[in-house]
Amino acid sequence: MQRTVSVVAPLGFRLQAQSLVQSRPLSCVQTKIFGCDRVKLMESIVVGDIAELRPNQGILSLFTNEAGGILDDLIVTNTSEGHLYVVSNAGCWDKDLALMQDKVKEFQNRGNDVGLEVVDNALLALQGPTAAQVLQAGVTDDLRKLSFMTSAVMEVFGVSGCRVTRCGYTGEDGVEISVPAAGAVHLASALLKNPEVKLAGLAARDSLRLEAGLCLYGNDIDEQTTPVEGSLSWTLGKRRRTAMDFPGAKIIVPQLKGEVQKRRVGLICEGAPMRAHSPILSTEGTVIGTVTSGCPSPSLKKNVAMGYVPFKYSRPGTQLLVEVRRKQQMTVVSKMPFVPTNYYTLK
Repeated sequence: MQRTVSVVAPLGFRLQAQSLVQSRPLSCVQTKIFGCDRVKLMESIVVGDIAELRPNQGILSLFTNEAGGILDDLIVTNTSEGHLYVVSNAGCWDKDLALMQDKVKEFQNRGNDVGLEVVDNALLALQGPTAAQVLQAGVTDDLRKLSFMTSAVMEVFGVSGCRVTRCGYTGEDGVEISVPAAGAVHLASALLKNPEVKLAGLAARDSLRLEAGLCLYGNDIDEQTTPVEGSLSWTLGKRRRTAMDFPGAKIIVPQLKGEVQKRRVGLICEGAPMRAHSPILSTEGTVIGTVTSGCPSPSLKKNVAMGYVPFKYSRPGTQLLVEVRRKQQMTVVSKMPFVPTNYYTLK
């Protein structure tokens, strides 16, 4: 069954909406990396295989440091316009931009052809099972040809120069629209004229991304967490693993073949909602880890969470305890995503 997006309203009322739109002009850093050596530069600071990306294809990747820690998560798209389009978190604005600018300067000083431009655009996220249908009314491009993690520049409801990417942070089908700041309000208003579309805040998005098992930087991953510990080994490009040519590779790659001290896991319980910083305990009552994100799941009618436990406790089905409001209750390690994702792929 296809999940309906749940928008949680005040006073506990729930509005069922087929699509939701969220304006995030301050929740991301959008940059363009230019030049013949742009791929080489990007691969010097992320773990993904950027060279293999097809035109207008993107991937989720990670900035890492030499200790193997995650500096931020980001999406890198190889555009057909001759640049890389990079989207990272506004909470890491200063360090992300400094990292990229310093690396550009370093490459330029070595005679490489690279450049960086900060994009002054807003980002609107339209998510839900009917998102593409809603958006199709405002574009001439055939959105059926736009698959998950691909993008195209198009006019959207009269606003030209928008980059539409088939992705999102909810686990549902949907798009993120990079729109010139001057056209952001017009575009959001045009989308909201469709009765299928409802505004959604961060709380609604947070419950959906948690159901999808998606990390929130600063909560579920940080500089003290490696990609392997964060259950994000799939972000490590196969060629990059072999070459071991990304920051922290000497620490991260060996972890792929051995046990790590901790591992991010999913948790499900039917008691009180688990929240960030709730202690995770063994069934003997010893504290072994911490919840990093947690909330009631609108889709499952159960409480879901993510957290870190020692490797030996990370197998799905393992019974543990979690302390909520100074009371212990049973919880079970679960596979993620908790709710199946509905990303759009070409058949």
